[in-house]
Amino acid sequence: MTLGQIVAGGSPVAGQSASWPIEFVSYVFSGFLLAGALTAVQITVLAMSAGLVLGLGLALVRLSSVAPLRAAAWTYIWMVRGTPQLLQLVFIYDALPLIGLKFDSFTTAVVGFALNEAAFSAEIIRGGIVSVSRNQSIAAASLGMGRFLTLRRIILPQAMRAITPGVTNDTIGMLKLSSIASVIFVNELTFRAQQIVGQNFKFFTVFCAAGAIYLAMTSAISLLQGWVERHFDPERNRSQPRVPLLRRAVGRLRGGVPEPVEQTAGPCPADLYVIETDAADLHNVIGSDDVAAGIGQPVLVSSDVRKAYSGREVLSGIELTVNRGEVVAVLGPSGSGKSTFLRLISHLESVDWGEIVLDGRHVGYERRGEALKPVSGLAKARADARIGMVFQHFDLFNHLTAIENVIEAPIRVHGLTRSEAKVLGVRLLAAVGLLAHADDLPHRLSGGQQQRVAIARALAIRPRLMLFDEPTSALDPELVGEVLAVIRRLADAGMTMIVVTHEVRFAREVADRVVFMDDGKVIEEGPAAQVIDNPQQPRTRRFLRRVVQSESFEAEEIAAGAGS
Repeated sequence: MTLGQIVAGGSPVAGQSASWPIEFVSYVFSGFLLAGALTAVQITVLAMSAGLVLGLGLALVRLSSVAPLRAAAWTYIWMVRGTPQLLQLVFIYDALPLIGLKFDSFTTAVVGFALNEAAFSAEIIRGGIVSVSRNQSIAAASLGMGRFLTLRRIILPQAMRAITPGVTNDTIGMLKLSSIASVIFVNELTFRAQQIVGQNFKFFTVFCAAGAIYLAMTSAISLLQGWVERHFDPERNRSQPRVPLLRRAVGRLRGGVPEPVEQTAGPCPADLYVIETDAADLHNVIGSDDVAAGIGQPVLVSSDVRKAYSGREVLSGIELTVNRGEVVAVLGPSGSGKSTFLRLISHLESVDWGEIVLDGRHVGYERRGEALKPVSGLAKARADARIGMVFQHFDLFNHLTAIENVIEAPIRVHGLTRSEAKVLGVRLLAAVGLLAHADDLPHRLSGGQQQRVAIARALAIRPRLMLFDEPTSALDPELVGEVLAVIRRLADAGMTMIVVTHEVRFAREVADRVVFMDDGKVIEEGPAAQVIDNPQQPRTRRFLRRVVQSESFEAEEIAAGAGS
């Protein structure tokens, strides 16, 4: 319907009388107003897309460790949020041509709205990013994932639940505020409604029709918001067609050729989960040519390692050598520097003084004169070192299922195909007794199950060295055994391990050597039986006495609970 037809009578037939509902509907579906709505949608889509990209960049700069960059980003956000958008549009349209930048009305609107949205979305995105636990980034770094890969695959998918409502509100606001683009003669919906009213003075009917069109468009955006939130909801059901995959994987595990089956969805039959994996087979799953090579030869050498935070020295000259195939248990009170030492080994933290060498090479350092300096490609250095790390609080990627957690690094960091990685993931989950939970998200698993998935995830990178940072301290006493059983099997398979633990009985049974740390120093080390049963240092004896008493009390509590 043309503007002339609309002005003449508000219905397809000029001059024809019509009741208000019919007239209202005719305006709602008039081509003239719908064309203006399309212009508003085009401005919104283009400006939001550009604004979100710019906003992400601003958010990352705001989170940067470089103070001048943070200050520049904050200044831009402060200026844009503090001035009216109408003035910003007028400035771009009238002032920029003075320096040779001339845009048409539509382009000016897109640029103006995009620059404005960048400032607002930057803070929304930054808030979403900081809402994700920093431990997620640390866990990704331990697998050799770089910053941008971690951001794309780990952080942003989890941040989307916090980001989506704010971005949706901005999108709806921009769609409605596109009406102010009429000041620079953009022929959008509100401007066209004003043109009609200026001719026929039917304010109520015309603007009600425009309002109905806006309501329809914003409702569509709200529906899209609901879909996005469901997509990124970690608690949603994620049934996957995994029967064919597991049949193929189980067939390989058993050395046979499985019969082809039709593609089906839902949980797998229980018989597919009955897989026995002994220590020898576990070695085949985790092993690589260099894991078994040179048993008894030094694999990790720490020399005079020192680390301080805010002037307080946490590690004071750590000297330690770990041989290939050896299991070293590190005991000590909280705050003695045990966890910090593990993070220095995998270069999750930088060494202040001294050096740590793995297989004769520094992990992410290069020597410049007498000093060691971090290399630029730190993520690749971590990936090449292949140091597996299991954290105290599991730190699984909350938005990924158990098998997705396991195969993420093999695919994204080490270049395995998805099919190869899934077969590896199935074997590792079978090895830790969790194949039946392959498609479960972390929040559906118990603490012990989550920690076993974390072990499988660390093993998926085929590590030369495994680090365990108090793997049972966050577990209920009755769940500790299932995690320790997996670590025992790794020891039987010949994996080189450093285990920070308070489990004295486990250290006595499994460790080849025990190291006792206190106040950032190695106080005592030697064979497990010697250090635990006959400690030489008074601090070691005091610590072991307290821990043994605590273990005895927990054992009595568990026994009493079982008997009640």
